[in-house]
Amino acid sequence: MINHHLSDGILKILLNRSEKKNAFTNAMYRELTQILFDGDQNPQVKVMLISGAGNAFSAGNDIVDFMQSPITHEDAPPINLLKALAGLTKPLIAAVDGVAVGIGATLLFHCDLVYAQKNARFIFPFVSLGLVPEGAVSLLLPRLAGHQKASEILLFGEPISADEAHQIGFVNKVISEPSALPYAEQRAKKLTTLSSGSVSRTKSLLKEGELKAAVLNQIDIEGKHFIDRLHSPAAKEALTSFLEKRTPNFDGLD
Repeated sequence: MINHHLSDGILKILLNRSEKKNAFTNAMYRELTQILFDGDQNPQVKVMLISGAGNAFSAGNDIVDFMQSPITHEDAPPINLLKALAGLTKPLIAAVDGVAVGIGATLLFHCDLVYAQKNARFIFPFVSLGLVPEGAVSLLLPRLAGHQKASEILLFGEPISADEAHQIGFVNKVISEPSALPYAEQRAKKLTTLSSGSVSRTKSLLKEGELKAAVLNQIDIEGKHFIDRLHSPAAKEALTSFLEKRTPNFDGLD
């Protein structure tokens, strides 16, 4: 469900489950984590590029799979993926077409460059699902957008347009063409012509030190709260109502 191939120094990664809008299963989390780890260790890889098949980047968690295999510990596949993303030493570029929901949006905070097609939408639905943010988003989003804007985005979970994401610095460029992928491929190709040592050290300077330690620590803190909330009556009501296609009722559940 995840395709990848190396061409001219670019490791191209495709989330390839278009019939489910590339929603993640536990197996996909494990697969992507391994692909990223192997790519980061492969001296032939200069840059990694991730995109989604069809008309979506990723709809987030596959709810049915998620309910069958919920996160119960801090070594769970989704948390391991987020830590792998935070620890990459080589540049990671994302090309976003369509929706990026939940972890499909949070993983983008750990990409070095994000290019979005003009109709892309970013959704952080954690509170509406009775949960909390993940992937150190509660640390990284306020750094970009400020506390008030981050609060609005995370508390309400309403879709963010590509233009709005660009305005807050979450997206590097909005692409008016049918897909953001060709432009992202051009930028990836440009990176392969630069000094790999300079590129990797510049990424290190941008992300290492106190920030990296804070990000990894925040992933752990959020993970603990996420697991706790996942087993709450509110989260169970939200996930059940999602499958039943009805509005959740949180009255008396907290």
